[in-house]
Amino acid sequence: MSESYDTPIVVEPGQRARACVIWLHGLGADGNDFVPVVPELRLPDELAVRFVFPHAPVQPVTVNGGYRMRAWYDIVQADLQRDLDLDGVAASSAYLSRLVDDQLASGIELDKLVLAGFSQGGVVALDCALHMPGKPAGVLALSTYLARAQGEGTGLEVFQAHGTQDPVVPLAAGLQAKSDLEGMGALVEWQEYPMPHSVHPTEIMEIARWLSGRLK
Repeated sequence: MSESYDTPIVVEPGQRARACVIWLHGLGADGNDFVPVVPELRLPDELAVRFVFPHAPVQPVTVNGGYRMRAWYDIVQADLQRDLDLDGVAASSAYLSRLVDDQLASGIELDKLVLAGFSQGGVVALDCALHMPGKPAGVLALSTYLARAQGEGTGLEVFQAHGTQDPVVPLAAGLQAKSDLEGMGALVEWQEYPMPHSVHPTEIMEIARWLSGRLK
C-alpha cells in the first residue's frame, strides 16, 4: 500500500476539544463522506468532541478490475472474507494508530477517544483497537466485518450496526464479527436496521446516544 496519505479533515468543537472521534470512510469514498453526520448527531456542547476524517490512499482495487480509487486495503473478490489483503489492513491499522498518537499528543485522553468506521473503515477501526495495548473509549463499527479475529478485546466497547438487506457486507458477516469480538472479550452493542449498505436515520440517533454515553 502507498504510504501517501492526504491530510485528514478535522471538525473542531466550539471550545477546546476534550474528546475525539476518528472516523474512517468506506471503499471509493473519502474523508468528506461522514462530515455531514456531525451536526445530525447533535452532541452536547459540553462534550467538546473533535472529529477527524482521514482519507484512504488511492490504489488499484482488484475486484473492480484494478481501477484506482480510495481504499484502505485491496478487495480481491466479491466474497469479502476470502483472499483478504491482511497486509493492507495492517498498514491502514498502523496509520490509524499514528493518528491516535497525534490526538494523545494534543492532550486528548485515550478514554475520550473513539474509533469509527463504515465498511472497510470499520474493518480497520476494529483491527486497530484490538491491537492497541490500551483501549479507546470505544469503536463504532458500521456495516462492517472482521478481517482477522486476532488481538485483545477485553475492555473494548463496540457499537455495531448492520443493515438486514446489505448486499455488500452480508448480515451474516456482521454477526460473525460480533461473535468473534465477544469471544475476544469485547462488549458489543448490536443494532440492525431495514437498510442496504448505508446508514439509517435511527442509526444516527443511536450512535449519538452511544457516543454521549462513552464520552461524557
